[in-house]
Amino acid sequence: MALAEAGARGRLLRWPRVLLFGDSITEYSFQENGWGAYLAERLVRKCDVVNRGISGYNTRWAKLILPRLITESTSPDSIVAVTIFFGANDSALKELNPKQHVPLEEYAANLKSMVQYLKSVDITADRIILITPPPLEESAWEKACLAKGEKLNRCNATTGQYAQACVQVARECGTDVLDLWTLMQKNQDFSSYLSDGLHLSTKGNSFLAAQLWSRLDNKLSALPSLLPYWRDVDHTNPEASLL
Repeated sequence: MALAEAGARGRLLRWPRVLLFGDSITEYSFQENGWGAYLAERLVRKCDVVNRGISGYNTRWAKLILPRLITESTSPDSIVAVTIFFGANDSALKELNPKQHVPLEEYAANLKSMVQYLKSVDITADRIILITPPPLEESAWEKACLAKGEKLNRCNATTGQYAQACVQVARECGTDVLDLWTLMQKNQDFSSYLSDGLHLSTKGNSFLAAQLWSRLDNKLSALPSLLPYWRDVDHTNPEASLL
């Protein structure tokens, strides 16, 4: 059978998408042992996991980009989950990092705006997961700052305020939320979860992947695996199995 004829007979294969939208902690998530790579591996026969992490960005900039990633013409059925993971840059101290800093109330408003936009293009609340920034290990991050000739430009208490705001937005908007800031500090020294005080270590990536998978698995467990297992293909008549 000619390839063109096979294509005409068969349905177009479209993998649903899980969109990871965030800052550098998302951008780096496809590195070795990264949390995004973990999700992609677990979902390879069900979904495409799309990394739209943009290092250094905050919610002020992110809300301008989101409508260019998911438009009104995007089929809502093609997006099965979206993670929104910002705050590590928004919570930078204004006097020391004014370019990335976003005031707390604006941060919350920006998150709410992004959720409302997704809802307006028929991405329902049950498919949206907000993720708070992780805790900041100040001594390690200060070393990273000093190495670049800068002063410590973030503090964990401030990051916690942004995390709480993220949780509140999720509550108000009816979305799921992963409170990474609280979970990582629960009854333990969280420094091992971070590579430089801000970004995730291998252990931190594994922790986030497990927490996120417990939520995504519930949402995506009903999705079928695309294309049959190879042992189930009728080798005498593959068209019957594959088209």
